[in-house]
Amino acid sequence: MASASYSLLPEITDHKRYFFEKLGLSERLLERCLGEALSAGGEFADLYFEAVTSTSLGMDEGIVKTASQGISVGCGIRVLSGERTGFAYTDDLSSDRLLKAARTAALIASGPQIERVQGFTETRTPQLYPVAGVSSDVEIAAKLKLIERADKAARDFDPRIVQVRASINDELRRILIAASDGTFASDTQPLARLNIFVIAKDEQNNMARGTSGGGGRVALDFFTGDKSPEHFAREAARTAILQLGAVAAPAGEMEVVLGPGWPGVLLHEAVGHGLEADFNRKKTSAFAGLIGQQVASSKVTVVDNGTMPGRRGSLNVDDEGNPTQETVLIENGILRGYLSDKLSSRLMKMPNTGSGRRESYQAIPMPRMTNTYMLNGEDQPEDILKSVKRGLYAVNFGGGSVDITNGKFVFTASEAYLIEDGKVTAPVKGATLIGNGPEALKYVSMVGNDLALDEGIGTCGKAGQSVPVGVGMPTVKLDRMTVGGTGR
Repeated sequence: MASASYSLLPEITDHKRYFFEKLGLSERLLERCLGEALSAGGEFADLYFEAVTSTSLGMDEGIVKTASQGISVGCGIRVLSGERTGFAYTDDLSSDRLLKAARTAALIASGPQIERVQGFTETRTPQLYPVAGVSSDVEIAAKLKLIERADKAARDFDPRIVQVRASINDELRRILIAASDGTFASDTQPLARLNIFVIAKDEQNNMARGTSGGGGRVALDFFTGDKSPEHFAREAARTAILQLGAVAAPAGEMEVVLGPGWPGVLLHEAVGHGLEADFNRKKTSAFAGLIGQQVASSKVTVVDNGTMPGRRGSLNVDDEGNPTQETVLIENGILRGYLSDKLSSRLMKMPNTGSGRRESYQAIPMPRMTNTYMLNGEDQPEDILKSVKRGLYAVNFGGGSVDITNGKFVFTASEAYLIEDGKVTAPVKGATLIGNGPEALKYVSMVGNDLALDEGIGTCGKAGQSVPVGVGMPTVKLDRMTVGGTGR
């Protein structure tokens, strides 16, 4: 995994200055709003201010067809009373509108005020990513050049590439959180992603698709060197051409080997969501009540880590103002804990893991993953493949879904191969992996020493909210898994 080098400017890492100097906020106003929010008897209140500047450029058929730039500013105000949540938001940061929103959120509680606003204590955290601008004309021209290079590289890869779409999206998100428990935190979060989509067509009019992309909490110079537009374009084109010659995937129960990196999305969906504290507090997760019990093979250790520099899922602080951390979820097959936010931590009497995340100021926070991955094992990847008599080698995934209540999942493999007598042979198309997350991990028999993280493309949906995430894993062998396909 390549890493870019950053020079951080001290004068712009005092993140709260933007809100005080540009948007006219003050600590006195924040205290007044929190006081109003608690005026009806709430137990806890917080303010989440957000200012986002974003740009998006898209090229299709060699022509720039979409170009947009946006600015969003607002505040979400939350009040907690037991398990109840009162919430209101406004895109007008005048004192009158903020105080009105605070009074609206307060309506969830009733009775005399039982909590007073504590003095603020500012959260100091390491800087995990550069503070990058997104709006200058020079940068927009540079971004346009990136997608033009991607478009050309994909078309040059093979004459059977007949359609290319390339896009780049980036944003700079500034946040300020103030809460009645004294929490006071701010951050400036960059996010960039380059995407390539291609269609290949052969002489028999067979068609196949390929996608690739990458990014993270990075500046524009990330897309130089190994992570260039040409790199991602060639990968998308290679995948599409490969699919043109693929055979139908076999169907049935068989051994499955998952490749390193992006296949960790299966871990994210099949296991990660079930380990978020709110599902377990409500006892709707397949993992509810299982802390301390064996839930996977002893070879499996899974962590969630929001402290990795530059990664798409990383955060200096979560959206409740708590520093992120590395949390061990499953250790040698034993369930060790859940991902929690302030509400779940308080109600479940468990540590807060700094996992409170929200899509925007218009949404309430909830426990969410950051970068979720399985740790290295001791097996050589080539030995894992050699151990399989007949099975499937899934290198990359497309879409997938999971039922949190029982852990059942279905995933589509966008790049997969047959394994025959220990050798990787023909590419296959139409392969789906079907299983149950808690059960599937019990069949892990070999774990490679080649842990890789995804390229920086993950977006996770939950309860209508989307947030950027990262996934990863080493090469992993599962002795049993159901594969859906149309071949024999």
